[in-house]
Amino acid sequence: MRFQNFQVGIVFLITLSFLNVHFSFAETAQEYLDNANACFKRGDLTQAVSDFNEAIKKNPGLSEAYYKRALAYFQLNNFIQAVSDFTEAVKIDPRLAEAYYKRALAYLRLENSSQAIYNFSKFIALSSDLELKDLSPTDLAEAYYMRGLVYAQERNFNQAIHDFSKSIAINPNSKNNPHLAQSYYNRGLVYEKLGAFSEAICDYSMAIEIDTQYAQAHNNRGFIYSRQGNFAKALFDYTNAIEIDPQYAQAYKNRAVIYYVLNEYSKALADVNKAEKLGLVLEPGFLVEIKQALEKEK
Repeated sequence: MRFQNFQVGIVFLITLSFLNVHFSFAETAQEYLDNANACFKRGDLTQAVSDFNEAIKKNPGLSEAYYKRALAYFQLNNFIQAVSDFTEAVKIDPRLAEAYYKRALAYLRLENSSQAIYNFSKFIALSSDLELKDLSPTDLAEAYYMRGLVYAQERNFNQAIHDFSKSIAINPNSKNNPHLAQSYYNRGLVYEKLGAFSEAICDYSMAIEIDTQYAQAHNNRGFIYSRQGNFAKALFDYTNAIEIDPQYAQAYKNRAVIYYVLNEYSKALADVNKAEKLGLVLEPGFLVEIKQALEKEK
């Protein structure tokens, strides 16, 4: 009889393991924190939040628990709660630089640009402190890059240029700076908006040198060449953009304009048709002009 009960116990435990039932024998805040970190690592975010809750109940002054719970909430797309927990974390530990950076990202998801800028700035200020050994130049370069994007979106172009330039200067090695090509590209975009076309061409060229497959950089440089009347270079860049990304509708449309200017109307029509098939809405007058030009050639 005892043997049968033992078998039932085995079956019960096996069944629970298949159901992925979570057992916690934690008692202290640190034990709950360790369990929560393990759950977070394997992607069980709901259980991780539950264990972080218990850790915080046991020790409300545990900044790591708030920070890690905020990360879990962030991954669960609960950005309001993530902001709240990051805020609690920095109240306990004002030098927890990573919490400011992550809170900035959460504010971006909440479309709060001013708070995103503030938090990126706090992270940058803390990252410049040589005593914070855990932060690397890559972290600082990324923060400048991200803040630059926000400034550019807010049309604060001078500050955007400053931040992209800082990101480039801090970590000019593409192997260690995953955003190096993008920093050049986005600074080029800002220069282009300001009418500084020579500077924009230089930055687009640097982006292409770092990442030869950067289709947008090829396209944008081609657009400036087109404005300057350098149609051969524009055609070269648009063609490269299309070869890199055959679904790049805007590049087909831009190349069609060059073909039209060069009186290659059949090629222009083919590119316009391709752009339309890819979903780009074109000016009706342009298509009419191409067809009329083709008729005159007959």
